[in-house]
Amino acid sequence: MAKKNVPDYNRRFQGRQQPQSPFRINDQIRIPEVRLVGDNLEELSEVVGQTVEPGIYPTRTAREWAEKMELDLVEISPNASPPVVRITDFKKFLYDRKKKEKELKAKAAKTVVKEIRFGPNTDEHDFEFKTRHAQKFLEEGAKVRAYVQFRGRTIVFKERGELLLLRFIKELDEFGAAEALPKLEGRKMAVIIAPKKKAK
Repeated sequence: MAKKNVPDYNRRFQGRQQPQSPFRINDQIRIPEVRLVGDNLEELSEVVGQTVEPGIYPTRTAREWAEKMELDLVEISPNASPPVVRITDFKKFLYDRKKKEKELKAKAAKTVVKEIRFGPNTDEHDFEFKTRHAQKFLEEGAKVRAYVQFRGRTIVFKERGELLLLRFIKELDEFGAAEALPKLEGRKMAVIIAPKKKAK
């Protein structure tokens, strides 16, 4: 019984050791021609003894150049016609790509949304106070989600709530822009205002 299980274990182990990559490299690239790009073509030209510029080349030639550079031929845009490749260290390529994806996720996570709540009968002083707060949030780069909460029978004042939010948007025009017009969501009428990028 033990002997029969050994090949299966080995196959599973090999599968873990060699995870499938979303990118084709070297001998996996079987189309006849590729479009070569990259920022190391000047260095490549010196190694192969001829001028290599961005352009279309036979795949076999590009693969031979990669071998001479002791690097990999990596397909970066498989859906292009012909597919786009670059000559690079594949492990470094994957590392740089993961690093960029991580940075983009971190930037996306930094988008803060601050909430400001109004009632349909908000008085002038309260409106101005909350508008100043929203201005500060927008200046700090946060989005502002302002909403009017309708409780009980106050739902009949939804037009008043809409006018209040439209005025709120107008007051903050210098600092932010509404992503859409105020919208009724159940017993709330809401609007999201995104900060404006200041000209440098």
